This record gives sequence, structure tokens and C-alpha cells, in this order.
Amino acid sequence: MAEIHLDMTIGEVLRLKPKLADVLAELGIGCGGCPAAQMETLRQGALMHGMQPERLLDTLKQADGA
Repeated sequence: MAEIHLDMTIGEVLRLKPKLADVLAELGIGCGGCPAAQMETLRQGALMHGMQPERLLDTLKQADGA
């Protein structure tokens, strides 16, 4: 299965790894049902929610067991 990266859209991440929706929601990024999730990258989502993109990626990878 593909590894997630900061330039993937939130929608792509959730299609590949649906269980990460809960992790994103816990972090205040509840974009799963938002139309913007199909265009907004993880990097953009992190910045828009006041997070460091690399920290978000690390958190998601950890939650995914990667």
C-alpha cells in the first residue's frame, strides 16, 4: 500500500487509510466530509489548522503503524 506524504490530498489519504479520519478529527482537522478535502493537501490542511506539516505527517504515520 502507498505511503502517505504531505503533497497528497486529504481525500487521497482517507481513501487509502480510512482509519486516519479519526486521528485527523482528534487533531481538529475534521475534513473527511468537506469538499475541500479533495483539493487540499495534508501540507495545506496542517498549515490552515495551525500545525507544522511534518509533525502532522509523523503523527499520521505513527497512528498508521508505519
